[in-house]
Amino acid sequence: MPRLLAIDYGIKRTGIAVTDELQLIASGLTTVATSELLPFLSAYFTTENVSKVLVGEPKQMNGLPSESAPLINDFVARFQKQFPEILVERVDERFTSKMAFQTLIDSGLKKKQRQNKGLIDEIAATILLQDYLTRKMI
Repeated sequence: MPRLLAIDYGIKRTGIAVTDELQLIASGLTTVATSELLPFLSAYFTTENVSKVLVGEPKQMNGLPSESAPLINDFVARFQKQFPEILVERVDERFTSKMAFQTLIDSGLKKKQRQNKGLIDEIAATILLQDYLTRKMI
């Protein structure tokens, strides 16, 4: 079974998470510089079978798109042009970064370690993917 991949797209950095081949468990994969995201994905897709990519859709509390939405929409358009065989699904990413930061606190990491924004992005992508898997099973 092909993997699912989740992207927490950011202006500077992008967190990436992936499922196992049975699509049961979400795990953080890495954080890459956003400018290197498409080349990274291209290389990853040559070695791993991915059927769907989830891309976080940032929304404000009132449900309207956030100010970063146009950047993410542009990325999705470029992604679909470069990888037309891979499905893209947008998913609400509200609170994933806050949940990721709380996860770092709960895990007992020291303050200096919690300042690693790349790790927060990777955990946010993992939360986004695990939430998707949970909703899919219900």
